[in-house]
Order: sequence, then structure tokens, then C-alpha cells
Amino acid sequence: MPSFPAFLAVTIIAAGLLTGCSPRETAVQSGNRTGTLHLGNLSEPNDLDPQVADSQETFNIIMSLMEGLAQYDPRTCEPVPAGAKRWDVSPDRKTWTFHLRPEARWSNGDPVTARDYVWAYRRMLTASLGAEYASMLFCLRHGEDYHRGSIRDFSEVGVRAVDDHTLELSLERPVPYLDKLVCHSAWYPLHAPTLEKFGSVYTRGSAWTRPGNFVGNGYFVLAEWRPNQVVRVTRSPTYWDREHVLLQEVNFYPVDSQDTEERMFRSGQLHITSSIPIDKIAVYKADPARAPLLAQETNLATYFYRFNVTRPPFNDVRVRRALAWAIDRRQIVERVSKGGQLPAGCLTPPGTAGFTATSSVPHDPDGARRMLAEAGFPGGAGFPPFEILFNTHEGHRQIAEAIQQMWRIELGITARLYNQEAKVYTSTIRSLDYQVARFAWVGDYLDPSTFLDIMTSDSGNNQTGWKNAEYDRLIAVTRSTADPAVRAQAFQRCEEILAEDVPIAPIYFYVRNNLRLPVVKGWYGNLLDLHPLKGVSL
Repeated sequence: MPSFPAFLAVTIIAAGLLTGCSPRETAVQSGNRTGTLHLGNLSEPNDLDPQVADSQETFNIIMSLMEGLAQYDPRTCEPVPAGAKRWDVSPDRKTWTFHLRPEARWSNGDPVTARDYVWAYRRMLTASLGAEYASMLFCLRHGEDYHRGSIRDFSEVGVRAVDDHTLELSLERPVPYLDKLVCHSAWYPLHAPTLEKFGSVYTRGSAWTRPGNFVGNGYFVLAEWRPNQVVRVTRSPTYWDREHVLLQEVNFYPVDSQDTEERMFRSGQLHITSSIPIDKIAVYKADPARAPLLAQETNLATYFYRFNVTRPPFNDVRVRRALAWAIDRRQIVERVSKGGQLPAGCLTPPGTAGFTATSSVPHDPDGARRMLAEAGFPGGAGFPPFEILFNTHEGHRQIAEAIQQMWRIELGITARLYNQEAKVYTSTIRSLDYQVARFAWVGDYLDPSTFLDIMTSDSGNNQTGWKNAEYDRLIAVTRSTADPAVRAQAFQRCEEILAEDVPIAPIYFYVRNNLRLPVVKGWYGNLLDLHPLKGVSL
């Protein structure tokens, strides 16, 4: 294969010969000239409503259109002032006062006020919305009570607009990392009149998130959304700090085929991809011209399989153990994913805010066969065929094929592969209409709770049907104390319970492998793989 510059040169010359004129300008070349960034974004967003966003790919877009009290630092992911210019914390760390920017405006010109946050939090905590991240706001005083309906007066919830530019949050317990939490879209404000214009504000899929209707307070405004083709955003003329927004436009392309995305990158249609085909990683590494285009960055993220414990035979812990123990994670990362990932035996990545789990789901084929026999399926006899569900993506298929083969060889059972387009897949998972499904969780902030909280009984992100009272109690302990030793001990026991009950089978800890042109400045690899676009330029 020719080197990257040679390939481009041949392509450009060929184009000139065919057209009989000067080479046609690529999207990247045009973007470099006009300040338009072209991004591969993996999948179609489920919605652009910040309170029902269900994937990092969706959040990437929403983060360009909306702004919360604080924002992630693009290098460290630590919180930096955004919609709030500063905040104060009471000595007991249970009252946080955020001082909003008087100059902040919605994209229609209306001022952003503390009441916009209060209104948004009421909607987020209203159970009928079905927001997966509603539990993130349970740290507010009576937030969980309101969500469950045990109190009906929202004024009892610990959120108050002191005045137009002062927001006070009163907490059930000290949350020393609240400034990290409020970076997440679950805590963004909303422009109530816009949502009310398009029907019930507690209905998913409302037309308020469509181009021409969307009112946000972020760096960009929504200019175009062609499903499964592109989401285009343009620089906001009303954003309070617009002089530091260096791009004029960003195009997000939902490309779930890694091969297609890599071809788009080579042909000058993308500045940055979301991924790279597994078999191309070594190719780029071996070519001195291409190697600088390959980015490999450690992420705070875990790839795992979910078991739907509400469906037989996956309601039997022995079956779940058999399936999880039969997976050779090291073989997967070395022979299948091949991107520098680390085999995972637990949910929380090692070294998360100083925490590393000591328990682990083992690779134990003999034990797996014993568990399966104890469950009534010796040698796989009588085990019903089942499906491995994954969202359409070549990398997920390759991993599913490897695990399918491991289960057949080690356990004598048959698994079929079943893929769905991302929006359908997420709906299927939410409704528990699956048997075994791949999933990945990327940390929302730098604390073990960002992983372990998702497996509580009341978490909208659990989506396995699994419940464990001791696990819930331990998570409650981590939420009620700021003592690092007490929290670490509770987190360790939570990981032990997950390894014992196996509602999920961890596969690997992530390393993001993607392609990026050096012309993109201000884009940094970071643990959360989140990239605020405010300081990005070409």
C-alpha cells in the first residue's frame, strides 16, 4: 500500500485528469479555509434533549449546543466555570451557591436565569420523563422523594433561585465532587417556553430539539439535522464568550462502519474519526507518514456484556458465572480488539480517583463448566439458544464472534449474533427486551461512583433487571460520607458483589483508537474522552 501522502497525491492527480481542471476541494480543505470541523461521531443521536441523552456520541453534540454551571477542562476533565462564573460551598459541603453570568443568553436572546435551572431540574426529576440520569440529582435534598412521588411539592426539593443570577443547591449529604457532577448534561438548564410550545414537556421525542425549534445556551446553534447523515451546528451569535469560540461550524457524521469512516478520513471528508478498523491499527503504526495520524489514548471506560436477569436461564447466577468465567479477556484484547486495551475483571477502571478494585471475575473454563452443570446444563445439554445483541459496529461484531466461539468450545452452548441500529438498540435495552447485550460505560466524572452507581436498583442506567439490597446500602454509604477510607471500603465490597452475582461480564478497559489530522488544534486526549469545542481551531 502506498504511503499516505503518495495516496493523496495519486488521488488528487487522478481527480484533476478526470475533470480536466484543478483538483476539487475536499471537505477537509474547505473546512480548514472556512473554520468548519468535520467529525466522525459513530452513531445517530437518540435525541438532542440533554435530559434523555443516552450515549457519549449524543452528549458530544449536546455539549456543543448547551452549557451547564461548569464545564470539563479539555485537558484534565476537571470542572471549570461555565454558566456559573464562580461558586461557594458551605463548611458542611451540603449547600452550594452558584453565581451565574448576567451576560449569558439563550440562542433566541433571552437571558439565562437561575429559574431556568430550577425548571430543568423539576423536569429531570419527574418520573414520567423516564430520564436514565435522574438518579444523578438524587443528591439534592428530597430529590429522590420527589422522583418517587412521596412528596409532590417541588419547592421542598433542594434547589432554589435566590435571584435571577444566584442558584442555591441544598444536598441530602455532602458531595465533595458536585462541581464535577454539574458538568454533565443532566444538570443543564432548559428554556421552558420553547419546550412548552411543542406539547407535553415530559414527553420524549418532542419537536423542540429539531432545527429551527432548538433553543440552547451553548457555543453553537443547531442548523441542520439530517437523520443518519449529519448534524450541523454553527457558531452562536448570542453565546456570552463567543469571541473565544474559534470554529464557525461543526459537522457531526453518524458513521457506524469503521471501514467507511476510515475511507472518509483518507479521502478528506473527516478531520477526526470516532474509531479505526482493528486491522488498520498496525498499518498506520508501521507507516511513518501515517503513524502521526493515529491517536491512542487511555479512557475511563469499560466494555462489558449485560445479562438480562429477568429472563431464564440468565436469572440463575450459576449460568451467569459460567458465561462470564468462560470468556478469555486477554485473548480478546490481544487477538481481536488489538488496540492496547486492558483485560477487565471488574466494572471500575483501575486507578479511578485512586481506587482500584481487588476483586475480579476470573477466566476459569473448568469452573465455568462446573457452574453450567450445577445449573442443569452439563456440557451445554439442553441450554436454549440465545442471542448476543450489539449495536451495529464491526468491532462489536468481531468481539461477539470471539465470545460466541468461546462459549461454544468451552461450554457447548449456541449463541446467535443480533445487531440493531443504535437508536433501536438503546430502546431495546431500556425495555429489557434482550438476553445478553454488549454495553460500554464511559465515566461522567472522576470518581468510582460514576461506574458503581449505575448498578443500583433505582438507576435508570442499570438495565439488567438485577437488584441487590446490600449493594444499594453500600452505595448509600458512599453517598453519605466524604471519608475516603469508608468510601473505598464500600466500593470494594460493591465490586465483590458484582463479581459474585455477575449481572455483567467485564471484557476490557478502553483505549481510544482513532484518527486525527494535525491541523486540529485545541483537541486533547483525556480520560473521559470528552472534548469541549470552545477552544478547538483549525
